[in-house]
Amino acid sequence: MLRGFYTAAAGMISQQRKTDVLTNNLANSNTPGFKSEQTSMRSFPEMLISSYDKQAIPSKNGISRGNVIGSLNTGVYLQETMPNLRQGDLQQTNRLTDIALREFNLPVNPETGRPGSLFYTVQNQDGNIRYTKNGNFAIDGQGSLTTNEGFYVLDKNGQKITIQTDNFKVLQNGDVIEEGRLVGTIGVAFADNPSDLIKDGPGVFKFGNDEVLPQAEDAGQFTLNQGFIERSNVDVQQTMTDLMIAYRSFEANQKMLQAYDRSLEKAVNEIGRIG
Repeated sequence: MLRGFYTAAAGMISQQRKTDVLTNNLANSNTPGFKSEQTSMRSFPEMLISSYDKQAIPSKNGISRGNVIGSLNTGVYLQETMPNLRQGDLQQTNRLTDIALREFNLPVNPETGRPGSLFYTVQNQDGNIRYTKNGNFAIDGQGSLTTNEGFYVLDKNGQKITIQTDNFKVLQNGDVIEEGRLVGTIGVAFADNPSDLIKDGPGVFKFGNDEVLPQAEDAGQFTLNQGFIERSNVDVQQTMTDLMIAYRSFEANQKMLQAYDRSLEKAVNEIGRIG
């Protein structure tokens, strides 16, 4: 009975965590460049249950004669969350600092069978390199191109991009032209296996122990589109459906838990009572 109690509790915890992930996806459905997260659940190792009586005591030669009842599942757990890096739709804003990164024909990783992914290279307040697909940029008081979080957008040489006037344009290969002169080329990094990236905030990732990804060498694999932003890739309808399924599963495990609780209460208060 106690095994079933803990199995139902494990199911409730897993569905609650899945609900938290789905709710966060919905909350960021309008966040530019946001990538939805997917959950992966696994079951705990199964146990093989056998029964033994006094005639099934192991003999000197180590042979026992237990009766195999069957396997028992000990519950599930949320193993990991993984970002879905599928390209979001582009939305025109006509703002000079909105720059959408559009990728196509990326090399396929031979080990995973999946294509890589491209990211803007940015630098946080601690000087560490981070990666994002959110091209909703701004210009700070010193003229540096930054993200909304205040991270500096870096060029392909790892330097900050400084813009002094509003008379600038970004070419599709990432070159930033201000009043007819080149001030830098926006750095676009390539992740051969995006699963190696670790989430480090909304829409922000890091690689390993603050390691640096290589720059995308083939400009034919991407274009930078000024005056556009990449929308979130959250499928609101599917997320709502998944949220309802997670809620129903949580509710089913909750009812099982309540049934076990009533059975335990009955066992404590009634079984063994002396009349």
